[in-house]
Amino acid sequence: MKYSMVIPVLGVTMLLTNCSRESEPPAEEEQAAAVEVAAANPFVRVSDLPYSLPPFDQILNAHFEPAIARGMELQSAEIAEIAANPEPANFENTLLALEQSGQDLKRVLRVFNNATGTITNSELQAIEREVTPRLSRHGDSISLNPDLFARISQIYEQRESLGLDPESVYLIERYHTDFVRAGALLSEHEQDRLREINAELARLNTLFRQNLLAEVNDSAVVVGTREELDGLPETELQAAAHDTTALGYAGQYVLTLRNTSIQPVLTWLTNREVRERVHRASLARGSRANELNNTGVVADTLKLRAERARMLGYENHADYVLADQTAKTVGAVNQMLADITPVAVANAREEGRDITGLIGQIEPSPFELQAWDWPYYAEMVRRERYDFDASEVRPYFELNSVLVNGVFYAASELYGLSFILRDDLPVYYPDVQVWEVFDADGSPRGLVLADFYARPSKRGGAWMSSYETASGLLGGDRVIAMHQNITKPSAGAPTLLTFAEVTTMFHEFGHVLHGLLSEVEYPRFVGTNVPRDFVEFPSQVNEMWAVWPEVLQNYARHHQTGEPIPQQLLDKVIEAEQFNQGFETTEYLAASTLDQALHQLTEDAVPTAENMMAFEAQVLEANGFNYPPVPPRYRTPYFSHIMGGYSAGYYSYIWSEVLDADGVEWFKENGGMLRENGDHFRDTVLSRGGSKEPMQLYQDFAGREPDISHMLRRRGLLNPEL
Repeated sequence: MKYSMVIPVLGVTMLLTNCSRESEPPAEEEQAAAVEVAAANPFVRVSDLPYSLPPFDQILNAHFEPAIARGMELQSAEIAEIAANPEPANFENTLLALEQSGQDLKRVLRVFNNATGTITNSELQAIEREVTPRLSRHGDSISLNPDLFARISQIYEQRESLGLDPESVYLIERYHTDFVRAGALLSEHEQDRLREINAELARLNTLFRQNLLAEVNDSAVVVGTREELDGLPETELQAAAHDTTALGYAGQYVLTLRNTSIQPVLTWLTNREVRERVHRASLARGSRANELNNTGVVADTLKLRAERARMLGYENHADYVLADQTAKTVGAVNQMLADITPVAVANAREEGRDITGLIGQIEPSPFELQAWDWPYYAEMVRRERYDFDASEVRPYFELNSVLVNGVFYAASELYGLSFILRDDLPVYYPDVQVWEVFDADGSPRGLVLADFYARPSKRGGAWMSSYETASGLLGGDRVIAMHQNITKPSAGAPTLLTFAEVTTMFHEFGHVLHGLLSEVEYPRFVGTNVPRDFVEFPSQVNEMWAVWPEVLQNYARHHQTGEPIPQQLLDKVIEAEQFNQGFETTEYLAASTLDQALHQLTEDAVPTAENMMAFEAQVLEANGFNYPPVPPRYRTPYFSHIMGGYSAGYYSYIWSEVLDADGVEWFKENGGMLRENGDHFRDTVLSRGGSKEPMQLYQDFAGREPDISHMLRRRGLLNPEL
């Protein structure tokens, strides 16, 4: 039986046919087709589009695997030449040569990794499963090359006598540290085992992400009638009704899940039974009795990470990770989490008592507060306490106005940047916008790709990524992307944001600025290539402009009348910023504590798949998170952060917030939104990437050590009078 599907792939609509073929094409035809694909492969050359933007309208899935294979082959040859160089090792023939190697591979991987996160499908997922272990082995062939490491070590020992500038000396130190942490000092036998571990970890990470995406789509909650969705905003209601016939639910409604435990729709749904269904579906993701269960994937990952850490001389994976972060030690992170948790949980319980009191007043049959009730009734408390409804502000937060008159306006005022929409350039999905960026002197700066809407082929959450980067050594262009998962309204309807979505947009653009304004010499230090517990600092600082009065008045205008948000309502928005901070801090700290507990285990202590959720419950109970109405922001089987770059690093957000809150105070002390302040932040932080130790970068900016009290006060964890 034949059937076909039209699937959008990187801006190209491809007709994929799945059928029982009556005859196979001759081998000659297959070979000819392969040659034709290779010749037309857009990855064999640098794009001739502005800023080397990938030619999305030419890229096919079939181009990725051969381009990746070619890139690995070319880089392997480059590495072999460096390692076998008969000349004595020096900075130019070893370190600079390493920095220049692998450009063809990096070019295709930047596009491929973005594609698998934004427009994936079964074909891309199959390619990802196939190439991921190969890429792991390729990386190990470089970092575990003994001749190459010997040359790096020679330069490292001589670094202080080479007459190099500080950034070059730091590059030598970072390369030496990177290779040692990758296993360069291990025995040959240990390195063989390390290669096996790394390849398997790469496979497990891919499996986890693909399982989770499929599980999120499979866990959507189907609701039979519109009445059951009472309270849901019209845009959300339209999204729930969209394409339900194609999904097999004609005449019904489908509530898709977001990546966090608490789902946004819980804020609006009046039907408590539906709220409970949504919440239970959210918490069950990845731990259901199906083929998408991730508990075993996590267990295997934890064991392998613990084994690798032990081989490299560390107590556990957290010890290994934190040694190369600004936190430095497990003890420092544990102490910070332990110090903040009791106050946060106490605040959450106080908020819960307020909500319980409200339930007792307004419900004819009062009930015990549950997690699926919290967002709904907390919004009522907010309305009562601050005399405004969060839905009142949404008409003033239209997406394009927030982006252009808010996010871009703040960047213009602070850094002199200007933005022009480029709808003449190809994109990988029709919803994506391309903006060209210019510096204050009119010189071109780069491109920003804005991808705001949720879709089944896109992973959850919000993030920034790069397609092209620039450095003094290699030159190059800057093409930076920002992503969110906002519900797309029906055709012709405006996209009205929640205040949380507004803040997220400013946050992600802070990451964009970190990449866009980078001015370092070496690719190793470009943009966001900084320790994980520092990378959130610039993005969190950028959130402050979302509520800066001058910026708010510029973008917060009614989407129909153009009238600015009333000052009284604006004051309430700002006043209510600390509302529900007990809940938000507690759910975050619970996830951070869980991350640390999982990664501070030794191999023999890792729970089995069957015991994983029980272990999670024990950790939360033992660390004071014994308050059921506030679940961890992520549970283990859908905690994507810790399966990727944030393993043993989810604490980074609050660690960086200490810097952020102190940095906000610096701006206020120095006059706020002034161009000279923006230029100073740009010169000392945004442009410097990872070219210095993070805390030195912060002190270069603020001229002082950060004060934690600013963060505690912001979150309502410290008496404001202290």
